[in-house]
Amino acid sequence: MSAPGINDPHTAPDFASSALVTIDVQNDFLSDSPYGIPGTTEVLPALKAAVSAFRSAGRPVIHVVRLYDAASGDVDLVRRGLISTGVSIVAPGSKGSGLAPGLAPDDAPDLDADLLLSGRPQRLGTDEYAIFKPRWGAFYRTPLQELLGELGVNTVVFAGCNLPNCPRASIFEASERDYRVALLSDAVSRVSDDALSEIGGIGVHLLTVSALSDRLLPTGAHP
Repeated sequence: MSAPGINDPHTAPDFASSALVTIDVQNDFLSDSPYGIPGTTEVLPALKAAVSAFRSAGRPVIHVVRLYDAASGDVDLVRRGLISTGVSIVAPGSKGSGLAPGLAPDDAPDLDADLLLSGRPQRLGTDEYAIFKPRWGAFYRTPLQELLGELGVNTVVFAGCNLPNCPRASIFEASERDYRVALLSDAVSRVSDDALSEIGGIGVHLLTVSALSDRLLPTGAHP
């Protein structure tokens, strides 16, 4: 099945009602970290440009993060053994769990691990939030859908860390909930042509950050 056209009435992004969702862009997942994801540091400039574009347009930004709490054991199975040995990755309250440099607003507070682990969103700035996800997908056991509803969002634009895992899972969850979905192909790590072709086949629109910026307009400036 071919990817949808940008004017497909059922899937075309509605940027006036869109939100940017960044996935797992945290210090411990940067390229040079001991358990980092290759290519993540390298896409930070594009990620920052995307965040800046959404802020300038007055559209919401939601940073979805992982927190591996060894004490609770609430960790996905494939990493449970590693965390149980005492390895610290995005541990609650650690520097490694924080958002990558330059991603959050300049005056944003540090991530509040207790608040996030309780399942509530943390406000980081005007229409900018962090939420915690316990598994791959950004909608599973999280307040994301409720928050998007409160913000009047019908289009979710994804970017972030490690396309084969958490962004991909989140994209499928969004599609299952009938959101219009876009992916910033130059602002996500571990991209492959096969992966882009596969998600394009479920109606996901593939955009570059520069193409996104051309389509985003400040709130109230849309015709």
